Amino acid sequence: MKYRKFGKTGWDISVLGFGAMRLPQKPDKPGEVDEEEAIRMLRYAVDNGVNYFDSAYLYHGGVSEKIVGRAFQDGYRKKVKLVTKLPPRMADSPEAADKILNEQLQKLQTESLDVYLLHGLNKGSWDHVNEWGVLDWAEKKMAQGKFSHFGFSFHDEYEVLKEIIDAYDNWTMCQIQYNFMDANYQAGRRGVEYAAGKNLAIVVMEPLRGGLLTQKTPEPVKEIWTKSPVKRSPAEWGLMWVWNQPEISVALSGMSTMDQLKENIEIAGRAEPGILTTEELKLIETVKETYHSLRPIPCTGCGYCMPCPNGVDIPRIFQFYNDAVMYNDMQNGRFRYQMVEIFKEEQRGDKCIECGACMQSCPQSIEIIDWLKKAHEALISK
Repeated sequence: MKYRKFGKTGWDISVLGFGAMRLPQKPDKPGEVDEEEAIRMLRYAVDNGVNYFDSAYLYHGGVSEKIVGRAFQDGYRKKVKLVTKLPPRMADSPEAADKILNEQLQKLQTESLDVYLLHGLNKGSWDHVNEWGVLDWAEKKMAQGKFSHFGFSFHDEYEVLKEIIDAYDNWTMCQIQYNFMDANYQAGRRGVEYAAGKNLAIVVMEPLRGGLLTQKTPEPVKEIWTKSPVKRSPAEWGLMWVWNQPEISVALSGMSTMDQLKENIEIAGRAEPGILTTEELKLIETVKETYHSLRPIPCTGCGYCMPCPNGVDIPRIFQFYNDAVMYNDMQNGRFRYQMVEIFKEEQRGDKCIECGACMQSCPQSIEIIDWLKKAHEALISK
């Protein structure tokens, strides 16, 4: 296992982190975590050098933290850095945050966390927790020994990331979505550089885009990987792209099987900053361009079609559909489209009233109305 410095903490942290969001499930009971296998995997990771573990209050319906807590008994807790997260929308006061934190400490069977994060911050949730003074609350909790360091995970644009980082001098880390397909998505590379300039540890989530870069690889992409003189699995290419960048402290992977865990640990043993050659980086860029060429809708996400008079979220619908086709995974697209927690029914394509306002504004001259019908039909199917 390779290790890197974790921002201003001075910790040596494994380049591979274990995200407890996709723990193994029972084969005969989909959706129910296989606790015995999960504990086996978590302990195997520790025994093989992984020392960064990440959970959250909402993962697996609240079960994730309980299983992580059980796994880290028998002396395992002292070997790891344990991280979990406060859901901002569920905390509207210091008292509410206290209640959640105390419940998490109990489930994790620990007196103190190494890092506590605000979960999935965007502009709205950041403003929400600021209204009741979350930063002062965090300072008090650290003084009480409830957690050692404070940070946040993030889902918004670069300017929002910058605003959050600049609001507080004692952030220890930020966690962002970042992979070779998302180098310019949300915070993106600019966010990495800005956070690193503030000496924050940078933890990358979705380094393999939730497995989309490794599962059901489209044939044109598979052909590029196969022809490369350097032989790596899609997982290794994706992880090496992240670890190639010295600013990244940890690539966080949500591993669901022992085989995935073993493969990632083996790959992490070769992770070094600057390990990829110029030609290899060009190859990855070719793969990225090939993925993009598979998108059926030529939408750039510019947003000129918005706001829709009837509330349809046109860019996100097109993103869901394009991603489903591009990554050869319609099932995942349907899951995202139909998950009301992230996409409301009133935003779906069938709410289009065909007024045509969007088409007048689209710089790509996309037949938006027709594509909304097609995307909705594909994404709503069982």
